[in-house]
Amino acid sequence: MSPSKKVAFYTLGCKLNFSETSTIARSFEGEGFQRVDFSEKADIYVINTCSVTENADKRFKTIVKHAQKANPDAFVAAVGCYAQLKPQELADVDGVDLVLGATEKFKITDYLNDLSKNDFGEVHSCEIEEADFYVGSYSIGDRTRAFLKVQDGCDYKCTYCTIPLARGISRSDTLENVLNNAFEISQQGIKEIVLTGVNIGDYGKGEFGNKKHEHTFLELVKALDEVEGIERLRISSIEPNLLKNETIDFVSKSRSFVPHFHIPLQSGSNDILKLMRRRYMRELYTERVTKIREVMPHACIGVDVIVGFPGETDERFLETYQFLNELDISYLHVFTYSERDNTPAAEMEGVVPMKVRNKRSKMLRGLSAKKRRAFYESQLGTTRTVLFEGENKEGYIHGFTENYVKVKAPWNPELVNTLQEITLTEIDEDGLVRFKVSEMVSI
Repeated sequence: MSPSKKVAFYTLGCKLNFSETSTIARSFEGEGFQRVDFSEKADIYVINTCSVTENADKRFKTIVKHAQKANPDAFVAAVGCYAQLKPQELADVDGVDLVLGATEKFKITDYLNDLSKNDFGEVHSCEIEEADFYVGSYSIGDRTRAFLKVQDGCDYKCTYCTIPLARGISRSDTLENVLNNAFEISQQGIKEIVLTGVNIGDYGKGEFGNKKHEHTFLELVKALDEVEGIERLRISSIEPNLLKNETIDFVSKSRSFVPHFHIPLQSGSNDILKLMRRRYMRELYTERVTKIREVMPHACIGVDVIVGFPGETDERFLETYQFLNELDISYLHVFTYSERDNTPAAEMEGVVPMKVRNKRSKMLRGLSAKKRRAFYESQLGTTRTVLFEGENKEGYIHGFTENYVKVKAPWNPELVNTLQEITLTEIDEDGLVRFKVSEMVSI
């Protein structure tokens, strides 16, 4: 390959996708490609797709158009979850040359022969049963934090979800490999690692998805806590039934794990949880939140919730609303239910009209804003450590405290990627927190 070839990437979806895009990008760099921004002219555009939200599907076509506008002759490849679920649909999009499914995406450079445009999108996707091997990945270079993938796939059969169809069975990286990746990240001067996966609490199932757990999630957390050079470790999203009390206790006393949990609830109605085939009832969720608050009163607790699931009557939605209103949590991620092909939920009765779904979504987003504000207010006057990010946003620098309070200060390039001890003082009109600091010292 000529070293002058340029490649650009666009990632839709979750933190896991970001970590995988970074790994794919490094394989291109290893072949002599130069990585450029997606808005620039490149020889190849790689789009890492997502199947979780309706918008991600629709945005794909727009992103292809952007690539074609930047370079009409460029080679366009689609990889990722949507590429696995609906490869032909993506291949039929005007301008797409190559579609790679779950097992092929990490071998993308093997498929690039002459980079000439194809008359039709070429598809290489496997039966999802073949996606049974593990490819470790992490993202680096574009943020003050890195996303480290520890697990892939899922054995759960939630009735609304296509992820098992898109990513295959639950399987994990070896502990040794995760620790090596964490060490590599620490050598790049990155201060924070976010652990990601499809179902990270299920960590330990072998590389090929064999059911025996080599290590537990708690063992993983304990081992990572000892990696030198990493200031902060954050657990991304973890199922309530897999977040054990021992893990919560360990995080509360650990050297580098931060007091921030993101725990999917999906519904506050036990009837709906049963229809969704979730593996817990709301009582267990309350126990988890209570336990976290006991040992880390200042922890940030985020919640995923789906509105408008089939069978969600007004009464059941109000059950969810009241449950969340009374629960001591910090913010919500609200998803409006959308039907997915080949899922049991798409065939269920009791379909909620889209207008009602949107109204409920708006109500919960309002509740989330109220919860976040109350959480931020509870933190005023406390001393926290903030990690500053690298972007100048309209003259301000932003950062997050260990317990995920977003703060802002006038732009100062010396603060980028440093940890500072600060006292939170007031909430600005945009909802972010101002602070005072006695002396700017990197920790």
